[in-house]
Amino acid sequence: MRFANRRCFTGAMVLGNEVLLGAIPMKDMDLVLRPQLQSITVNPESPNIPVSLAAGWG
Repeated sequence: MRFANRRCFTGAMVLGNEVLLGAIPMKDMDLVLRPQLQSITVNPESPNIPVSLAAGWG
């Protein structure tokens, strides 16, 4: 999957002409939601290289 200057390997669910993007690929590519614009963008705090934290539950 590619978005802007980011990419990751993941499964995808396609419904017609829409693709559902889950939380794991969004974190992997370090993307952020912009609700006011109804869009997704690269994290402005790390525009060149994705930075994400791996957290465990438990």
